[in-house]
Amino acid sequence: MTRSQPLWWLTGLLAVAVAGVAGLAFGPVRLPPVAVATEILNLLPGVRMQSGLSEREVAVLLQLRLPRVVLGLLVGAMLALAGAAYQGVFRNPLADPYLLGVAAGAGLAASAVIALDGPRALLPAAAFAGALAAIGLTYLLGAAGGRDRSPAALILAGVAVAAFLQAGQTWLMQRHADDLREIYSWLLGRLATGGWSDVRMLLPYVVGTAIVVLLHRRELDVLTVGDEEAAGLGLHPQRSRLILVAAASLGTAAAVSVSGLIGFVGVIVPHTVRLLAGASYRAILPLSMLFGAAFLMLADLLARTAAAPAEVPIGVITALCGAPFFVLVLRTHRRVAL
Repeated sequence: MTRSQPLWWLTGLLAVAVAGVAGLAFGPVRLPPVAVATEILNLLPGVRMQSGLSEREVAVLLQLRLPRVVLGLLVGAMLALAGAAYQGVFRNPLADPYLLGVAAGAGLAASAVIALDGPRALLPAAAFAGALAAIGLTYLLGAAGGRDRSPAALILAGVAVAAFLQAGQTWLMQRHADDLREIYSWLLGRLATGGWSDVRMLLPYVVGTAIVVLLHRRELDVLTVGDEEAAGLGLHPQRSRLILVAAASLGTAAAVSVSGLIGFVGVIVPHTVRLLAGASYRAILPLSMLFGAAFLMLADLLARTAAAPAEVPIGVITALCGAPFFVLVLRTHRRVAL
């Protein structure tokens, strides 16, 4: 670790705390940030302080906003971690968690449930199953040319699978035009939740994915030098890549199933962390989780307040952040090249 990395750790933790309190305090019903922080501390065992909030305000805080903010924290951390893992595995700093067809599979399955008037309670499960099916199909196609699932073969297979599934989704939307509004509402992403059920569903996948990926952070550093060099250093590149991609894809599928398709988080956050804190994945992975959580909580806050009382899809907010980011990266690389 470099000397500056502890500072980035503290900055990441502070960003999560500030974004969390802001997400809980601001909205159609504004609450004092200090009172909000006090009420959250009251959830700790043995802590009891007067926050000054009424029973109605406490109900808004704990039953409506807190589950949504926690869901944003988990989804943001998961997408950023998966994006960082994909960037290391595929040695591409602009790879994202949807590279292997996760978004297309989840989108087709969710669109089918909506268009065919299926129970809306099945939407997360259908999206999860569709995402996993897309990943499995990508891996089968990537291995069709031989046993060596190279990064290039997996990427090409992901592009092919995504194109095929998106064609099916477009056909469904064309045949069921009356459901377009609801389908687009899901495709553009949302963190609306009726309680803690989505959080409880997503939490095990986030914890499991984080453990697996963080335990392989050193392997990601070794993979950056290339497969032949990594094998010479005693690493099994194909096995490590399979474990990392499977874990990151599983976590991404779970996140997509509860939030819809929220783009750019898995690209913006890891790439920014790499530019600021260095190229080692021992730092990139955990810092991406912290800043990804903070980024999505703030994006959700902006989505809830920008056009209140209406709500802007959170995917629109992240896209508005992502487009200038890519322009900035392009200009920076051109300046370096010159």
